[in-house]
Amino acid sequence: MLHDTYDVLALKARLDHGRATPADETDPRLAGKVARSTPEQVTAALAAARAAQPVWARVPLERRLDFVRAVHRRLRERAGDFTGILVAEGHPLRVAEWALSAALNLTHPDTLDHARSVLRWEGEQAGRRIRLVRKPDGVVCLDPARNAPLLTALAGVPTLAAGNALVLNAPPSVPLGTVHVFHTVVAPLLAEHGAPPGTLSVLCAPARPVLRAWLASPDCDDVFFFGGSREGAELTRSCLENGKKPVMEMAGNDALVVWRDADLTGAVDAALERYHGSGQLCLAPKFALVHPAVADTFTGLLRERVAALRVGPPEDPDVVLTPVVKRSQCQDVLDDALSHGAELLCGGEAVDVHGAPSRRGPFVRPVLLRVRGLRAAARMRAVTEETFFPLMCVIVPDDAPAGTPDDAPVGTADGAATDTPADATDADRALLDTVLAFVNANRYGLRNSLWARDPYVVDRFTDEVTNGGVLKVNDSHIGTLPVLPIIGGTGLSGGVFGEANVPFLRTTRLQGISIGTGRPDHFDHLATAGPPRHP
Repeated sequence: MLHDTYDVLALKARLDHGRATPADETDPRLAGKVARSTPEQVTAALAAARAAQPVWARVPLERRLDFVRAVHRRLRERAGDFTGILVAEGHPLRVAEWALSAALNLTHPDTLDHARSVLRWEGEQAGRRIRLVRKPDGVVCLDPARNAPLLTALAGVPTLAAGNALVLNAPPSVPLGTVHVFHTVVAPLLAEHGAPPGTLSVLCAPARPVLRAWLASPDCDDVFFFGGSREGAELTRSCLENGKKPVMEMAGNDALVVWRDADLTGAVDAALERYHGSGQLCLAPKFALVHPAVADTFTGLLRERVAALRVGPPEDPDVVLTPVVKRSQCQDVLDDALSHGAELLCGGEAVDVHGAPSRRGPFVRPVLLRVRGLRAAARMRAVTEETFFPLMCVIVPDDAPAGTPDDAPVGTADGAATDTPADATDADRALLDTVLAFVNANRYGLRNSLWARDPYVVDRFTDEVTNGGVLKVNDSHIGTLPVLPIIGGTGLSGGVFGEANVPFLRTTRLQGISIGTGRPDHFDHLATAGPPRHP
């Protein structure tokens, strides 16, 4: 597609719509084929899931967790296959390796240890055995993200381990990786661990009619959706009207905060993650809020790195950029930012796979903007909206409370910093108040990150930033870890029920159980409370 874009799109259209010639069927450019699902199969999958789910839920929890451990081992053993098929779908190799790392952390043994502790707890109170148990919701229907279908589809693995049945719809635009891994890894291991047929179904059909079928069916309990905020809000309303639990994973507009004492090299590395997949990752940082004392140094270092990014085929290990789906919107947002006073530092041109300027080129040279002042930033679409293309704003809060001394210590490229002068404290604390308020005012809330050494700044960030499902401090913004949620957020990122998404929890519900061990008085736990008890 990178070399013969329109010819290959025409080939795919003929194949998708049953108009393929014999030569099309054997075209060497085909990466693979996935069967389209019929409406009848969509309905049959739901009925099969409803019948299978109670049987699968009776399988002991430890065995269901063993299923996830087996998936983890198989993904690790077949890492090359995993990344290779993602590259075949167009993901740059480095982005594919990141996706593999995230999948391994999602299924990591430490993640499962945490899951076990929250799925079932048992203790004793007043002569009763008390259990707090999370019971499966039932049949979970998952519609993965189009930009990262395999990784988001793998959220179905812990969903299955929680005792649910899963109906997954692989997007017809990029189904190959999802269907391949679920067919060759997930489904066989699920059967080995005692799941009956119907516990897992993988469809491949257009999303809108499938979602309508799920909403209308009594055999769907949860709708687990990845997509835009507007679509997610509409789907949430439809779920509630139809008695379904909405689990929404929508847009992201993450902030990366760089304080005066930051390790600037590390902070620049994290900011550069904005351009992975040409910015078409919801959990990439979208804008950086940089302390005025280090803004020039940070911006200079970042500009040099951004300008050096190049386009190329996805198998090139030095390439992180991909074709940009919303090229015209990228230009509109760039024009809007410039009209509100942003300074263009580099990028913005459309180019072909060789990096040559081309109005029809599928790539966009990475854009870096500098914005002076929070008031100006708050008027720009580049800051207030999710930007799903390679564009980042470095915002310098020059309009924050005055008084920061010019000789206050700053971070350096090698991460060194000197002690903070006493007279910098009040001004910096006022600036911190302003920055934290700006972060919390963001309508989105997927993840946010901070680069700072001062324990006071770190504590205030982690204590007071309520916006977002994940907060990262002095770490990769998009990086994942065992136990730490990968997805999930607040506001336009997660909807009214939004929070950090642990699929074990989001697709289950808490049930409290009390089991008497003899014939205790119903109120004997009040014996020391003071007032006399009724006979």
